Amino acid sequence: MNIRQLEYFIAIAEEHQITAAARRLNISQPPLSYELAQLERELDVQLVVREPRGVSLTDAGRVLYDRARRIVALTNTTEDEVRHVGKGLAGTLSIGVISSCGGLIPSASMLSLCDLYPQISFKVREGNTYEVLDMLGAGLVELGLVRTPFDDTGLCCRYQNEEPLACIIPARLGLKTGKACAIEDLAGQPLIIYRRFEKLIRTAFLTKGLEPQVACVNDDARTTAIWACAGMGIGLVPQTITARLNTEGALVRPLDCPDLVTRQAIVWKADRLLSPLGKRFIDLVCPEGEG
Repeated sequence: MNIRQLEYFIAIAEEHQITAAARRLNISQPPLSYELAQLERELDVQLVVREPRGVSLTDAGRVLYDRARRIVALTNTTEDEVRHVGKGLAGTLSIGVISSCGGLIPSASMLSLCDLYPQISFKVREGNTYEVLDMLGAGLVELGLVRTPFDDTGLCCRYQNEEPLACIIPARLGLKTGKACAIEDLAGQPLIIYRRFEKLIRTAFLTKGLEPQVACVNDDARTTAIWACAGMGIGLVPQTITARLNTEGALVRPLDCPDLVTRQAIVWKADRLLSPLGKRFIDLVCPEGEG
């Protein structure tokens, strides 16, 4: 089993048809069918079920598809890292980012970096903070852009300044507020919140002798904004991301609660050598001493 075979198998799994996969790979169908048969013989297992209009994965095929994507991604990342060492400030930087990294990237500093080094490109993988940390651990990305709270064991971290949560208040709720919201203003109101912040939010309410009315729990700032603007409740998101969300028809106010603050951070594995490109990126995007 080799990388080429895995790439071929990924194409077959995603296209659900040998002919379409061959077209995607820019090869003819017979070599692709041959490689698939070779792979099945080598593993001594059936990977696909041939059907009149295409193919579907067997249970074994689904396992291989999941592993193959990881292996191919890790191989590509390894190749990029080797090139970084050999060429210095040129190549591809792999970054894992969360949806609420607004204000950190892309930024004017990144534009400056690309202007200085036009051979630079980026591979961006998206997920929540836990998924990005898993990407780091698996070596799929060199840097992660995450948000507190998270377990920083084994990580080097460059933090941004603290920021409050912001309330996205739909007009239909008719909530009257000043320049900022207090926990008391949200009592009895339907709330749309991050799953990761649920415990912190409940604790902040309990400190005031209140119980939050949670209408929706999700994992993405964009989902929170969409639901809030649709009138489903008051969305709570990190303040910096509100400038990049469509909040038309809703009122956006910071939440005045010292216990509900968060920080963006660039993180990387402490036991892995950073590429020159990775170091330059960190220093430009999140200079030491700013957070």
